[in-house]
Amino acid sequence: MINTHIEKSLGEINWNTLKQGRTYYPSPIAWEDEVLYFLFVDRFSNGKEFGGFNDIDGNPVQKSALRTTPLFNLQNDAWKADRETWFNAGKTWCGGHIKGIEDKLGYLKRMGITALWLNPIFEQLPQSGSYHGYGTFNFLNIDPRYGSREDLKELVEAAHDKGIRIILDIILNHAGDIFAYKGGDRYYYYQGQVWPVEGYRKDGGGYLDMASSHESEWPTSAVWPIEFQDQKIWTRKGEIRSWDAFPEYIEGDFCELKEIEHGSAIKDPAMAWDLKKRIDSFQGAPGFNYLCDIYKFWIGYADIDGYRIDTVKHMEPGAVRIFANVIHEYAQSLGKENFYLIGEVTGGRSNAFNIINYTGLDAALGINDIPDKLENLAKGKRSPGNPETLDQEGYFDLFRNSLQDDKNTHQWYAKHVVTMFDDHDQVGVDHKYRFCGDSMESYQLLRPALGLNLTSIGIPCLYYGTEQGFNGADQRKDDKNFSDVFLRECMFGGNFGSLQSTGKHFFNETHEIFAFIQRVCAIRGKKENIALRRGRQFLRQVSHTGVDFFYPQPINNELKWVVAWSRIFSEQEFVCGINTDPNKDISVWITIDSAIHEGNTALTCLYSTDAGQIGRQMPIHAKNGLAVHIKVPRAGFFILK
Repeated sequence: MINTHIEKSLGEINWNTLKQGRTYYPSPIAWEDEVLYFLFVDRFSNGKEFGGFNDIDGNPVQKSALRTTPLFNLQNDAWKADRETWFNAGKTWCGGHIKGIEDKLGYLKRMGITALWLNPIFEQLPQSGSYHGYGTFNFLNIDPRYGSREDLKELVEAAHDKGIRIILDIILNHAGDIFAYKGGDRYYYYQGQVWPVEGYRKDGGGYLDMASSHESEWPTSAVWPIEFQDQKIWTRKGEIRSWDAFPEYIEGDFCELKEIEHGSAIKDPAMAWDLKKRIDSFQGAPGFNYLCDIYKFWIGYADIDGYRIDTVKHMEPGAVRIFANVIHEYAQSLGKENFYLIGEVTGGRSNAFNIINYTGLDAALGINDIPDKLENLAKGKRSPGNPETLDQEGYFDLFRNSLQDDKNTHQWYAKHVVTMFDDHDQVGVDHKYRFCGDSMESYQLLRPALGLNLTSIGIPCLYYGTEQGFNGADQRKDDKNFSDVFLRECMFGGNFGSLQSTGKHFFNETHEIFAFIQRVCAIRGKKENIALRRGRQFLRQVSHTGVDFFYPQPINNELKWVVAWSRIFSEQEFVCGINTDPNKDISVWITIDSAIHEGNTALTCLYSTDAGQIGRQMPIHAKNGLAVHIKVPRAGFFILK
């Protein structure tokens, strides 16, 4: 029998019954072995697709009375929708749901995905257009537009059965726009002033007094669970305007989203840098303790494997530290010894490293300029780095054992940094676009970018639709409102399909990019290829002539050349490389480790975008110590072992 009861209060949770008789799915031994995939539930699948993909058992999915959405065809379907109508459709709910994700587990498994990261799925205000999920109204329920709590539990069970873990995106910093300030006006942060409020928003219009609780308004008005109806839960200090001013960015509302009072700590701007003193001085408030219980509940209820924590910059580090301890301990009590907490930590790499070290979070997502440097290296617009200098201008510089970062081992980066390029926000960019959205040439360079992401150091994460060449882009000149909509096309088509299409889905398992990811993930995931997942990383010198070796650098802000790197683990070396020139093949010599390969005669090509090279032996020559010679196809990628 399905339990449809939703607790109105945290006091209704029976913690013993929650886990009674259950065996929980264990954590992975090492998260750097995983391949993450981030999706928007509303934009992924509605379960009506047919053709182009197989079900979870590998059987072709055929047209039926319930499956009426055919596969997208580039020649017939692209750019057919009226752009303004299409764009407006993307500004609100489109109809994807949790059952649709479960329907596509076979597609994801065959691609090589081992962990799904879902956008926040908790209930939004009934009248809200927050399809993205970042404005929570009921922390103990799933938004009915996504499905039910039972749907989530069934998705997790089905995913675990296929060896796929589930990570939920959660928000500790704020809730939705659940109350209004006096007169319904916008109030802004000013020197910590607490502003007068009108009341909780009432479904259908009007306000509810915040000085008392409103159990009779269940389930459509105020905020839930009922403990959150105490007005002391909210800072009530107005919207942030100075996003780097301390303590404004800690205490203020995140735009219209209402800030939760986590507790007291040092507020002196001169002490903002001192994380240790801020942590030592932190005293938790009731609202923060409620949040800890809420997210313990979801682990116990649905067997969740990890959380991605939104807007960590806007939380006191003392709160983050306590939350990490509480969640890790609870997960360990269920047998999840390596429950993963990934923080969205903005504010620069140094700040991110310190937050991870001081708070006990497990990883940081896309630290600072990682996405930018990864994307633009693959596009030939950035330096890959230069180990001969102390500068950290290139992608590979970011992961060096730099004393600047106080990190003295590659293991820190491998375990604690999630790497990706396409994403749902692109913070700091006014007119947003996916990797393939800025030019026709970018699609050609998508495989080098993916190869770089999947085989360089860190935990790789793919953004939904990248495997189908999604190219959403804001082409407007002046207006930047709703620019992030262009990053969030529907995989299932609907009224907001990618490539300005409607009514056609994109689950194409024969797509060349899907096939590329599938092949690289298969190689990466083999037990004996552990170096591709956990190995030390070295940018390699290359040479066109075999005489002069160098670390390739841009000329006139352009790098159309081969970038190669090694992953080394326990006396085993893999050599990977990309060609950032989309128009010509390039033959180069690549330096390899002399000590490891002393006495060896060749490396084997495990993969190349030139299929004729796969399986070939690449002779080792005495050049620059030792080197191999390889012809890298235009916009190509290779792996040698």
